[in-house]
Amino acid sequence: MEDEKIKLRVTESGRLIEVLVLNKHADRIDVLLGTGADSVRCRLLLTPSGRAYAGSIMGREIVYERGRREVQGDLERSRQSRRQSRRS
Repeated sequence: MEDEKIKLRVTESGRLIEVLVLNKHADRIDVLLGTGADSVRCRLLLTPSGRAYAGSIMGREIVYERGRREVQGDLERSRQSRRQSRRS
């Protein structure tokens, strides 16, 4: 199984960073920033508007600029592809 990576925006600088997804649900996304001993976990929670996921790491806000509907669609497609691969 391939690791999923997503791009997050650091709101302070506008810079995009790529992180590893540890766990993905419609209401939250757990990610890992960095590698090895310097890695840090972060939980991104759905914003009140439902249009993005936000979290904070070392005092800086990070945002995944996709909404709940888009993430839910990603999860459903992932489930379907896993079912199909098991049948093959």
